[in-house]
Amino acid sequence: MRLFQSAVSIQFWRLAWLAAMIPVQAQVNAPIYPVREIRSICQSAPGSGADILIRHYSEQLSKRLGKPVVVENMPGAQGKIATSAAARAKPDGYTILITPASASLAASKHIFKDLGYDPDKDFTPVATIVQHGVAIAVSPKLGVQSMAELTQHLKNKAGNGAYGSSSNTSIAAAELYKEKTGLQTTQVRYKDANTMMIDLLRGDLDWISSDIGFLASRANSLKILALTSSTRTPWMPELPTMAEVGLAGMDVPSWWGVVVPAGTPKPIVDKLTQLFNEISNSDETKKFLKGLAIDPMPGTGEQMTAMLKRDSERWARLVQLAKIDKE
Repeated sequence: MRLFQSAVSIQFWRLAWLAAMIPVQAQVNAPIYPVREIRSICQSAPGSGADILIRHYSEQLSKRLGKPVVVENMPGAQGKIATSAAARAKPDGYTILITPASASLAASKHIFKDLGYDPDKDFTPVATIVQHGVAIAVSPKLGVQSMAELTQHLKNKAGNGAYGSSSNTSIAAAELYKEKTGLQTTQVRYKDANTMMIDLLRGDLDWISSDIGFLASRANSLKILALTSSTRTPWMPELPTMAEVGLAGMDVPSWWGVVVPAGTPKPIVDKLTQLFNEISNSDETKKFLKGLAIDPMPGTGEQMTAMLKRDSERWARLVQLAKIDKE
């Protein structure tokens, strides 16, 4: 009898040990992420300021993961095409979206009637990466040296001229400027900022509204007049803010983050968070961002979620103030 009880006890503990080892064995046998290339979706055209930024982060991520991170450009529709594609992707960590989140996620639902994605439910925030302001610029041929001179030039022109923009944030900044000065300048939207730049220098536009990174990289060809952020950028300390030139209340939030499709496993999200913060904090990236007049802004997915909530509320007020009708 005692021998039978001992045998049963030994068998019980053997089964218990095997059961305990199953999760460990499953973890050992699970593939290590990543095992293949990662797709990095870009909402802008090749060669644009956004494309340059996304390619830098994608290349740096590739170095750290040891796998290719391939940038796939999907320009058009104010970023909706690219963002929708990312939302529909399989949540396995092999599709990432490096995006101007303040526009594509926080602002978009207040600007567009039909997005094709739900910015609150379709994504898991991974990390914040950079922040920057939006600026107003003109062609040097226009002979305008300040925002006051631009305003006067436009008021003297029939119809108040035309301006170009290629993102939600730049549209909001431009429309706020129009609202504060009483201008009726015609808005011309572009799929990519490079084409907008060509039209400005050709004389088809009077001014453009764009992110400071894109404008700073072309500062030799432009006259940048003012920045919409609340403080001056340390990379271009001579550039005044809108408040400093008498146009207060034009602080348009503009920052970038990384998201993955909702449902992506948390260990993968955590790994990407760690790596993107490592990239943003690196000396190589800080040097790269300085050339674009952009400030690094590393942060966690939780911090990004809080910022999206805050900026969504801000954008609701901005859209109302700038009198932007939903499209």
